[in-house]
Amino acid sequence: MADKILVFYGSYRSDRMGVRLADYLVARLRSRGADVEFIDAKEVGLPMLDRMYKEYPKGSAPEAMEALAGKIRAADAFVFVTGEYNWGPQPGLKNLTDHFLEEWFWRPAAIASYSAGRFSGVRSGTVWHSILSEMGMVVVSSTLAVGPISQTLDADGQPTGPAGQSLDRAFGRFADDLAWWTEAARAQRSRQPPPF
Repeated sequence: MADKILVFYGSYRSDRMGVRLADYLVARLRSRGADVEFIDAKEVGLPMLDRMYKEYPKGSAPEAMEALAGKIRAADAFVFVTGEYNWGPQPGLKNLTDHFLEEWFWRPAAIASYSAGRFSGVRSGTVWHSILSEMGMVVVSSTLAVGPISQTLDADGQPTGPAGQSLDRAFGRFADDLAWWTEAARAQRSRQPPPF
């Protein structure tokens, strides 16, 4: 059974560089046999959080929210691709995730951060670890940190130069870690319903 993985990306900027990392991850995870879907917060276009999905009467949530809730519930695992804005997470990605809660529960998540500079978005990645844990996900210990993004991946999401080679070397452990937790969580859910 192929792991069903959603890869989330949240930049709303017009010249988005981080989409290179999202494209890279989608391609690499698919090459390992995973069933991967890219979720672009900008394209989903949820409004600033007013009501969470669970706060709508059944069947009355906006269509984009309803569709995404179904995809989240059906997924085995999640990857969050996050840039760093002033030492923190991207508001677009945070806004998208905050629309949901129980839909995330009991599945693993992995974090891939990036930036234009040498810190590679790690400060945002650290913040995301706490956020995702609070939202009921098991966050795997392996992370990817990419920076400078423009020197690591080209416009097509292909690795370039020494930084790209380093990313390729790190990807295997990242993907193995996520795959192990994905299988463990799926097996446990099949044996016993979650406690809440």
